Amino acid sequence: MTTLLVVGFMGVFMLILGTVTGYAFQQAKYGRALFAREQALHIAEAGLENFRWLIAHNTSAGGTVMTTGAGLGALPTSYIVTDPEGGTVGTATITPTAAYQCGRVQWMDLASVGRSDASVGFPRTLLARYMKRSVAEYAFIYNSVVWFGSTNVGVGPYHANNGMRMDGSTNSIVSSEVSQVWCDGTSGSLGCNGVSPNPAAGWKTGVFGNSTATSLWQYPAAHIDFPGMALNFGTLKGYAQTSGIMLNPTSVTRAGVQQGSSFSSVGGTDNKGFHLIFKSNGTVDVYRVTATNSESSGTPVYSYNSVDGWRYDYPVIVTEYLVANVSLPSTCSIIYSEAKTWIEGTVSGKVTLFAADTGAYVPDIVFNNNIAYATTDGTTGLTAVAEGGLQIGLVVPDTLSLRGIFVAQTGAYFRDYYYPASGYLPSSAYYQYSLRSQLNVAGTMVSYLRGGVCYTSGGTCSSGFLARNNTYDRVLAFSPPPFTPAISSDYSLVLWREQ
Repeated sequence: MTTLLVVGFMGVFMLILGTVTGYAFQQAKYGRALFAREQALHIAEAGLENFRWLIAHNTSAGGTVMTTGAGLGALPTSYIVTDPEGGTVGTATITPTAAYQCGRVQWMDLASVGRSDASVGFPRTLLARYMKRSVAEYAFIYNSVVWFGSTNVGVGPYHANNGMRMDGSTNSIVSSEVSQVWCDGTSGSLGCNGVSPNPAAGWKTGVFGNSTATSLWQYPAAHIDFPGMALNFGTLKGYAQTSGIMLNPTSVTRAGVQQGSSFSSVGGTDNKGFHLIFKSNGTVDVYRVTATNSESSGTPVYSYNSVDGWRYDYPVIVTEYLVANVSLPSTCSIIYSEAKTWIEGTVSGKVTLFAADTGAYVPDIVFNNNIAYATTDGTTGLTAVAEGGLQIGLVVPDTLSLRGIFVAQTGAYFRDYYYPASGYLPSSAYYQYSLRSQLNVAGTMVSYLRGGVCYTSGGTCSSGFLARNNTYDRVLAFSPPPFTPAISSDYSLVLWREQ
């Protein structure tokens, strides 16, 4: 009986011991797996950073990896991570994928798979995009002083390289490069004339005003280099002539092949130019504008803006002729116009428009009607860069909606002050469009000079848009259309995430 009891208790003990031992071994295995997974994540991150270093410093590629992609295939895609105290920790395997437009790299997508030597069965994969930060990360960027009124509603970061008065509502960072700005009641000031409710004249902080979101104000902030973001129009013109759409003053070509017939020049003047209507099927109707509301036509428009002062303006198309319906090249989706350019329509795919003249004339881009996207999932986007300014036309819808990334390289983002016809001003039916109800911008506005889209009289808009809503497009912030200007000359890893 004693023997049987001993054997029985030993069996129970061994069963319990086996269970506890098995649990201990499983926990140890689980711990090693957790350790290997954590190591694999850091190994994958080390692989990203090493490949980033290789792209920036590889001399065998001649410094062209991020321009033409040359030498990318020669870069090592396996990186062994070593322990400073000796031995290896694991290996990262990197797969680079370059995005090209017109034969030039726009950004580089990197996939890094890290495996720990402690247990290679638990890999971790990190994905990141290597690119220059674009202007699309902001809702507004100004090089000059700027004043946002009380009816302005902003979603996304705002920045000015000079002082900013913010009376509207915002939900993100509002920054100014300067710590202080002088504010008085002179022309071009920020309304600091001592008249209620405006603040008294004097030195103000870099960002000031009547907005309640003061906790989001930052000053001084880092400078955004406008000369650095300036595009080389000569190089871009070459891309358009070879592989994109080229709007010459007397003809239109696609990948070097002429579309439609030649015509008399529409370049070098504010009275003529091109009118582009984007289509949801990925094409664009190209019209040549031969007449606008010029003084000679009997319908002059007298207007004012902060750059030119009072002047006769020509924003309204009177006569135009269709040149061709042109499909956007998928491998070089750029349009280069050597004339003043009116734009509107529904964009499909990603396309960039440049309006520039290598001669003395500096063309503007005019918003002629609503601009929409065929999709809003990031596969569609428009960037429009004017050598001069970005002008909102006179005859536009009462509620105007614009989607895109818009850049005035040397001019301003503006709508002229169209004074209602009375007294000494010329009479014109166009002046009924002087005051509009609402402007909605989904994207980015970049302006070198100070402009305006609302001119106040007695505290309310007397010309322009009564309400303005500005929302940056965070989907396109890190996947913008080709050759969108960058706010930094340095490349960085963005969109970091684990697969």
